[in-house]
Amino acid sequence: MSRAALFLNGQSPAQIPDLKQFGEIFCTDGAYRYLEANNIIPDVVSGDFDSISPEEIPQEIEVIITPDQDFTDFEKALDIIEEKGYKEVYIYGSSGMEHDHFLGNLTTGLKYKSRLTLMFFDDFSYYFFTEKKTMLEGYKGRIISLYPFPVAKGIQTKGLKYTLNNEDLDLTQRVGTRNIAMEDSIEIEYAEGELLIFIKKE
Repeated sequence: MSRAALFLNGQSPAQIPDLKQFGEIFCTDGAYRYLEANNIIPDVVSGDFDSISPEEIPQEIEVIITPDQDFTDFEKALDIIEEKGYKEVYIYGSSGMEHDHFLGNLTTGLKYKSRLTLMFFDDFSYYFFTEKKTMLEGYKGRIISLYPFPVAKGIQTKGLKYTLNNEDLDLTQRVGTRNIAMEDSIEIEYAEGELLIFIKKE
């Protein structure tokens, strides 16, 4: 499988995702306790191990110590996942807890956007940095938020309640939160900048 799961040390998922869809399961050292408590055996645990000692990890699990403090454990984990050949990563535990970590994780997501397909999941929604043109299927009735990071220009949408017609979103002026999907098929495209899409869970 070309898809990997990565657990970070944010708010732990209330519901365990379907892990059969992943080729391997990765976690940072701070997230290992959550997996251990839920009887999930990761394939790789990485990080600077300031939250747990490497000796506490069972020997059958690969441990990769990444002490470089110029990069976050999230960034270093993504590098490891990419080196192992994965192109798509589902990320859990990126939000909640300390908000500076959440914002930092979003910034990392943008940094790796051109290298990996990253999907973030929490108990309320899932979210991702979109390409210049995106089609969404099967979300009729769901809340969909368009969030500039920090600016997205020339946005056009089809199928949303509040249509954007070649309009701009800017963190300092206008954001596109709490829109609603009126159709099963949604089209979103933009000309410049970066756009984060949040889709509320049912």
